[in-house]
Amino acid sequence: MTKTQDYTKMVQDMMKTFPMDMKAVQDMFKNSAAMGEKMSKVVLEAAEKSTEVSTKWTKETIAQMGAVATVKEEPTDYTKAMTDFASASAETAAENMAAFAEIAKRVQMETVELMLAAGKDISEDATAVMKKATADVTAAAKKATAK
Repeated sequence: MTKTQDYTKMVQDMMKTFPMDMKAVQDMFKNSAAMGEKMSKVVLEAAEKSTEVSTKWTKETIAQMGAVATVKEEPTDYTKAMTDFASASAETAAENMAAFAEIAKRVQMETVELMLAAGKDISEDATAVMKKATADVTAAAKKATAK
């Protein structure tokens, strides 16, 4: 009778002839974690700045509301107070929207810089891994044919 071939042993033997470089995997993980840390820093800084702008805007609006909420002598004084409030609110809104736009622009620039740097690093790492893998496979193939 024919003996059944042990595929598990065959796959294990094949995997031994094509060793995997775990350092490359570890380096890739470290690079990914470093990229995540840098991106988190950008996001957290943007959130902090946005919160500062929002808080400032809210405080300014509340301060402007004080003039509207006070009792007036003449009915036209209420109209003037509302007009002044609306004018001041529009000006404050424009200033704060510009501040938010600056924050967004900065986040965008930093993100693009990080992505370009990461792309360059990934390309270099991939090239190094492929060169090593090619060398390892070539060596393993030569070793296998020499047997």
